[in-house]
Amino acid sequence: MIKKFNDSLFIKIFMITVILLLCVSLSVFGLVAVLMPQTYSNELNSVLSRQTLNFIDELEMTALEDSGGLFDQFLENINIFSVELYDDNGQGITIPTMRGNEASASEMASSSDAPILSNSFYFSFFGSGTKYMLVVYGEATQVEELRQVFLKISPIVFIAAFILALLASTLFSRIITSPVLRISGIATKMSEMQLDWKLDAKRTDELGILEKSLNIMSQNLQTALSDLKNANAKLEEDIEHEKELEQAQMDFFSAASHELKTPITIIKGQLEGMLLGIGIYKDREKYLSRSLEVANTLEVMVQELLTISRLQTSGADLKKEPFDCMQVIQRYLRETEDLIINKDLQVSLNAPQSVTVNGNRLLLGKVFSNVIGNAIKYSPQEAVINITVNYTQSHYLFQIENSGTHIAKENIDKIFEPFYRIEQSRSRKTGGSGLGLYIVQKILQYHNSVCDVCNTEKGVCFSFELL
Repeated sequence: MIKKFNDSLFIKIFMITVILLLCVSLSVFGLVAVLMPQTYSNELNSVLSRQTLNFIDELEMTALEDSGGLFDQFLENINIFSVELYDDNGQGITIPTMRGNEASASEMASSSDAPILSNSFYFSFFGSGTKYMLVVYGEATQVEELRQVFLKISPIVFIAAFILALLASTLFSRIITSPVLRISGIATKMSEMQLDWKLDAKRTDELGILEKSLNIMSQNLQTALSDLKNANAKLEEDIEHEKELEQAQMDFFSAASHELKTPITIIKGQLEGMLLGIGIYKDREKYLSRSLEVANTLEVMVQELLTISRLQTSGADLKKEPFDCMQVIQRYLRETEDLIINKDLQVSLNAPQSVTVNGNRLLLGKVFSNVIGNAIKYSPQEAVINITVNYTQSHYLFQIENSGTHIAKENIDKIFEPFYRIEQSRSRKTGGSGLGLYIVQKILQYHNSVCDVCNTEKGVCFSFELL
């Protein structure tokens, strides 16, 4: 019972309210039971005093022997029980009456058990210098009856007060505890991070303010949790992305080490063979020429690795400025004119005379040279290379298509991976390092673009956009 009392706010308020209401009700009833008879008695005494003073005024204008009628009239008053008259020596005097008999005050007083009121007054009869004391006794039966009534109804009043206290306490406890219990339930849900609720805050008192505050707190918590969840998801994505980048970097350096090791091993073997004059390596001029070719390939690979390193360390800070990329394309075509003529290639340039883009001139020059260079290197004899530039909305679309060759479908998604070669023998023959298209993609990514490749009816088409 004690535990239930301690754990229940409703029971606490109910019990306290019942006790308080009973105490107040019984206290009020007790005060009324005590004070009302006393107040009524005082009122009777006041009335008796006023009547007696009026009677004395009449006695002072009447002689003692003629006062019997006045005493009879005074004694007929319903509030007067009896009177006694004393002279200045304290001797009792028989009160004369018009009926011819004398009333004894002591006998009259002893003939009734009712409570009485008494007052003493001093006066002189008309024509007499003697001071008399008049003692007046008044009946107070109503006061006693009132006390008895209160005693009789006290059990009924107690029962009625108890029942009313129970009803009032139940109603009061429900009114007070209902919103508190509702708020307590909401607080429990909040502690369990259940925020899919809303209080109907229609009250304007302190509890209503608390309900509105809980609604605002719930909304803020939902927003904070949502932001935290999004931040955690973003952090997980960033961590996963960092892991992927780290793994890609490790794979890249592993592949780079392998790719660098191959030409170095070739050069080392050829030089050792020539120094020792072993077998075919006695023809030094032939193998010195081959070693030089391998060294040139190694130089190209190192330069491309340096380009990649530069992109990874300072790509976001590379200086961008407007420049005419048609000048870059035309200059590269002039530099490769001999190779184009030797392979009897037909190069078609369909573009405006001036195409101004915003970017890093050197890096985008690398993009054009790698893509156009691949088209020249890997196109068969008498192939056609179409270079097209079109302006669409707010950017330029560059397309480089070479005819006569296609890329296998399973290789299209891999050609932008570092050190990936479609045909190892052909790449070695053309001096390819497997990094050209990887560098192209990286440079375009830093320019908010991407390089796409697809097979066409005639051959292969590379395309990308620049602002």
